[in-house]
Amino acid sequence: MATLKEAAQAYEPPQVKNIADLEKVPVDLVIEEREFTKEDGSTFKIKVVVLNDEDYRVPTSVLKSLKAILEEKPDLNFFKVKKTGEGLKTEYTVITLE
Repeated sequence: MATLKEAAQAYEPPQVKNIADLEKVPVDLVIEEREFTKEDGSTFKIKVVVLNDEDYRVPTSVLKSLKAILEEKPDLNFFKVKKTGEGLKTEYTVITLE
């Protein structure tokens, strides 16, 4: 059994990765909503998919792009996301895979 000190030193806060970190994303992953609290006490929600017990954030712009692609290609099984920029200037490009 670990001591409080050992547990504190080993503690790593939960990390949410980004869907752009994945090489290949199946379209049939279940999407979930997670709620987080900012330092000022306010809360915000994000959408995530869970793959291999890890959460990957799904930006709204990815959902919008994927919707347009699925309207043209409803049998799509896999896609990937390319991320460029940082912060408020981040852009996501959805690329179809087969």
